[in-house]
Order: sequence, then structure tokens, then C-alpha cells
Amino acid sequence: MRRFEKSETAAMAAVLKQGGVISVPTDTVYGVCCIMNSREAQEHLRDIKHRPADKAFPVMCADEAQIRTIAEVDARAEKLIRAFLPGPVTLILKKRAEVPAYVNGGMATLAVRMAPEAAVKDLILAAGCPLFMTSANLSGQPTAKTLDEIERDCPDLDGMMKGEPSYGRASTIIDCSGDEVKILRPGPVSMEQIQQALSGN
Repeated sequence: MRRFEKSETAAMAAVLKQGGVISVPTDTVYGVCCIMNSREAQEHLRDIKHRPADKAFPVMCADEAQIRTIAEVDARAEKLIRAFLPGPVTLILKKRAEVPAYVNGGMATLAVRMAPEAAVKDLILAAGCPLFMTSANLSGQPTAKTLDEIERDCPDLDGMMKGEPSYGRASTIIDCSGDEVKILRPGPVSMEQIQQALSGN
């Protein structure tokens, strides 16, 4: 399986544009990704992960502007984006009406992250759209911690970006879609930090 240098952005983007799936290091754990604007690529990712059809994938964007093209960003969400992204946080936001239903199984919300480092941001921009991004493992199994483990667990990948994750643990999932902001999965960012960010002007 080819292991790309971080600088090989164009080559990795070409794989993604053809519906391929590659692994990349994120700020939390290793992820596997494909382009968001292809149902076929999504199914390829689902097959590699052995992920149930009713479980939607998180979406990773290059920046706040790209997040706003797929999700509704209100004042609360904007404060959290400015405080924590890019960083080990996943935001649950209301999906924009023009985003196709297959992207999130027809739900009203999306799980959104922001690219943690330049290499991943450059890859998203070169691919031309946000990426479905999920942990590098088979569904329900522990997350792979090395490139060798990823290759063993996900042998049908179309390539891997070299590098290592920063935190080694999954992101804090913050639900901003309802009346009250809630943590759905604890992670590196605490509720106290979230409340501080929301109370700031």
C-alpha cells in the first residue's frame, strides 16, 4: 500500500477525486477519509470500515468558510469554532438544506470538524470539497495506532499519508443543534472550557 509524504498533496487529492479512500493523521487519532460529494466514495469508505448503513460519517472541513457551506453556524457555534477549531472538537450542527440527504442519512444535523494541520487542510482544498473523516479502524474495534495497524485492519485502503496524531484520543463531541449545548462524547475539551468560550464576547 502506498505511503504518501505529506507534501504529495496533488497525488493524494487525485486518489480522493477518483473515489478512493486514504488514511491521514489528525490531531486526535488516525483517520480514514474520502470526498463528501460522491455517494460512491462514501460507500467505498463504508465497505472499508464495515460501518452500518444507518451510521453517518463526520465531515472534516478546511476552514470556517467551508463549514458554513454545509452547516448552519449560529452565534454559539461561531464562538466554539473560534475557541477550539482547528482542535480536538467535533461540532454537531444543523445541516444546510442544499446538502444531499445521503451525506448524513437524511438527518437534520452534521458532525463537523476542521482540518488540524496544513497538510490535511491542503488536501481538502485540493480535493475541492469537505471530506468524510472517521477513525482508522473497523467499526466497533479499537482505533489503529500505527500505519502498520491501519494497513492490517483496513487492507482495502487506496493509500496512507505519513505522520502521527497529536492527542491519541478521540475528539470531544459538542452538540450545538438544540436549545442547550451538550457534550455527547467526553474528550480533550471540557464542559468548563466550553462554557467559558460561550460566555466570552
